[in-house]
Amino acid sequence: MNSSDRTPADLLRSALSADPARPLITFYDDATGERVELSVATFANWVAKTANLLQGDLAAEPGDRLALLLPAHWQSAVWLLACSSVGVVADVQGDPAAADLVVTGPDTLERARACRGERVALALRPLGGRFPQAPEGFADYAVEVPSQGDRFAPFAPVDADAPALAVGGTELTGAQLVARAREDAGTLGLGPGSRLLTGRTYDTWEGLSTGLFAPLAAGGSVVLCRHIGQLDADGLAKRVESERVTNTAV
Repeated sequence: MNSSDRTPADLLRSALSADPARPLITFYDDATGERVELSVATFANWVAKTANLLQGDLAAEPGDRLALLLPAHWQSAVWLLACSSVGVVADVQGDPAAADLVVTGPDTLERARACRGERVALALRPLGGRFPQAPEGFADYAVEVPSQGDRFAPFAPVDADAPALAVGGTELTGAQLVARAREDAGTLGLGPGSRLLTGRTYDTWEGLSTGLFAPLAAGGSVVLCRHIGQLDADGLAKRVESERVTNTAV
């Protein structure tokens, strides 16, 4: 990747320039049987649409804090990169009452109601499906995002030295996040074309790094497995083989 990249959004732009067609995230939910594969280009398109929603419809500005109450999921990864694109601090599993806006899954709706700002809910259904009926007081992400623009330009430049991510009591700037992701990629033995399988959750730095940031920083891809505990040893071995996995962090 480009050595001048200083934010996660920079890393994504470099990946898009290098090889837009290669896989970036392959997502499995072993509780439902869902499998979704997103190329760099497809993922970047979701990020652009989500960043436009965040900056435009939700009026988020650099420095605003977004409580991200989502599990390890490809749509969670989209929101993390959208926040980076706008300059919003992604506070993973943060306090909604202390946030400017909240993004939640179906299991944390009541907790999310503590946010006095904008509220967005994700059904986390296969193929990005919408709620059968939108939860009261929330915008349904699957309804709002499709009409957003496919290209994104921030209203204000994103400062790489400003806070970008909070998780597990640690707060990182964009530049610190990229540096740690690169370090982790080296520790994990990742490089261009590496394919890392992980079943870690997104509520720790280790989970976020293995599940998104380290593969992105290395020019690799991730096989992100939710509910991997429901997969037996034979099933895991078959997945490693079929997905051409080169590294694991289960």
